[in-house]
Amino acid sequence: MKHMLCPTLRAFALVASATFAIAAFAKLSPEEVKQLDGPLTPMGAERAGNADGSIPAWTGKFLGAPPGLAYTPGDRYPDPYASEKPLAVITAQNMHQYESKLTEGAKAMFKRFPDTFKMSVYPSHRDFRLPESKYKAIRTWAGRTTMTGDQNGLRDFPPLAPFPIPKTGVELMWDLRFASTLMAEDAIYDQAVVYPNGNAVWGKTQYTIFSPLGADVFDPKNPLNSKSFFRQTTMLPLSDRGTIITGYEMWDQEVTDNRRTWVYNPGTRRVRQAPEFGFDQPQGPGGFRTVDDDRLFNGSGQRYDWKIVGKREMYVPYNNYKLMDSKIKYASLLTKGHENMDYMRFEPHRVWVLQATLKEGFRHQYAKRVLYIDEDTWNAVAADNFDARGTLWRTNFLASIYAYDAKDFYATATFYHDLVSGAYYADRLTNEGPMPALTPNAKTVESYYSPDSIRGAGK
Repeated sequence: MKHMLCPTLRAFALVASATFAIAAFAKLSPEEVKQLDGPLTPMGAERAGNADGSIPAWTGKFLGAPPGLAYTPGDRYPDPYASEKPLAVITAQNMHQYESKLTEGAKAMFKRFPDTFKMSVYPSHRDFRLPESKYKAIRTWAGRTTMTGDQNGLRDFPPLAPFPIPKTGVELMWDLRFASTLMAEDAIYDQAVVYPNGNAVWGKTQYTIFSPLGADVFDPKNPLNSKSFFRQTTMLPLSDRGTIITGYEMWDQEVTDNRRTWVYNPGTRRVRQAPEFGFDQPQGPGGFRTVDDDRLFNGSGQRYDWKIVGKREMYVPYNNYKLMDSKIKYASLLTKGHENMDYMRFEPHRVWVLQATLKEGFRHQYAKRVLYIDEDTWNAVAADNFDARGTLWRTNFLASIYAYDAKDFYATATFYHDLVSGAYYADRLTNEGPMPALTPNAKTVESYYSPDSIRGAGK
């Protein structure tokens, strides 16, 4: 939603914008870029393991499915670590032994659900890599990429990790935004809000993304690189069935709102532009999460001041292949209070801690957000969201896997926990539905995401 600033705040914003512009054009030096072939991985993570060996050195030894793993494109992804046993199981009773590596939200979950919440910690792995063309593009553009003056757009950017050595919170936020740029994502996702009594309200959405920037072979001359397209059709709840949202993000624009969105309303059979779509507009069954909660954060960061708190070794969701297993039914997965923790895998990894504080003169349901960002992929793996009183309100976990066919990292089931009400929301579930398609298809064309296309598709 757009909100006007008062004259005093507007003047302050102009001064701040000029200050930010100076910092925004600070490029990496050639010496810094060379680190991506030395102590850092091609993505900017620390190549070495940690001191006690619980986090291994990055190998990146697998591109696609590991040798010997039986996998056919289109099938469910087999778990390469299925035979492993937990190194530790954290409970409310022994939490104090591990709390230095727990998010604030995880600690709150142990207190809220002392009898049922637990975290199974498995060996850590850093085995998978992306196509070399993407790494080459990062190295090529790392010394060129800059932000627009308002920090809402980029210039001369690679397919991902535009700032592989982030020095400011805004740079780290941009790495997070680019982490999800799979070229293609075509899926039907089940969704559910589970209330404290165990009753669930269901949602279902057909979700497609086309991001030309994310092609296996990065083409810097592709004119579509500056956009990422999305289309979402609501299938459940029945009250919203047939609603279609389509549009695109603009990566290189210095504008107040760099998202263009259109909505087809089945009741009126009309397509209208929706300039206010985004930020804290409610979405999902019961409006349980915000639009910019998708994959823990997405869209413009213009309403927040961004700060790097630091980098920490933490227990975070990782290699969660089990959460896509068709043998695991929702009745077993979606238990009272929280997801069934027997199916969740946590590993020790280094994560960046990124804090977003709401700017004066702007509004959002979350006055502060703390995002935990995996150093190897730049994906958010956990998030803590605070209300206007500074109280931790919602804590969220994002499970992820390496998709063998896409040769990229992919967000699977995501869980949003309301610590006040005791309800939670499960998103991006596929166990009882079709396998998502993460490689180019007939929908990876610009025309599929146009206003005319949803006008013709609406019924």
